[in-house]
Amino acid sequence: MRWPEIIRRTEQFLAKGDGVYIRPVRVSDAREFAALLRENRHHLEPYEPRRAPSYYTEAYQRAVLREAVESFSRGTGYMFAVVTDDDKIIGRVALSGIFRGAFQSCFIGYFIDREFTGRGLATWAVGHVARFAMTQAGLHRVEASVMPCNIASQRVLEKCGFRREGLSLRYLEIQGKWEDHYIYAITREELL
Repeated sequence: MRWPEIIRRTEQFLAKGDGVYIRPVRVSDAREFAALLRENRHHLEPYEPRRAPSYYTEAYQRAVLREAVESFSRGTGYMFAVVTDDDKIIGRVALSGIFRGAFQSCFIGYFIDREFTGRGLATWAVGHVARFAMTQAGLHRVEASVMPCNIASQRVLEKCGFRREGLSLRYLEIQGKWEDHYIYAITREELL
């Protein structure tokens, strides 16, 4: 399947659920994503690298989304917005670090607005985007890394069928400290 076909097929939405849907991000989402990230800063900070103040601005998010849209059209990355039926963006799921050739693999990252956590929305969104990776993007493996203290994120992955493969020591620098991360993965054979 050619990349423009994937874009046309997912322009409306990738998946629709009870009161929410998943669609590719748009550059015009920048203001809303900047506000969402500012509102969830303290909720997300324990699990993310240090962010410069500019990260939370509309201009910065516009640049991120512009690159995401271009990556989507090239097939080198896929970023989706999780949106309520009244068009409020409440989260993001992204496939990045895509390797083609014999590997056919990527990384998945995600977050949901703290006001919408505990409702199964992250599990629902991650499951659909992982399925997209296998069925539409032609990938074989999706990998995620999660800090051992992030139990909620581990549960999301496990509910989606990801398996824990091991522990990577001092894997990512989070808030100035090199943190261990569990590595989770799922392959096409397990998902489909």
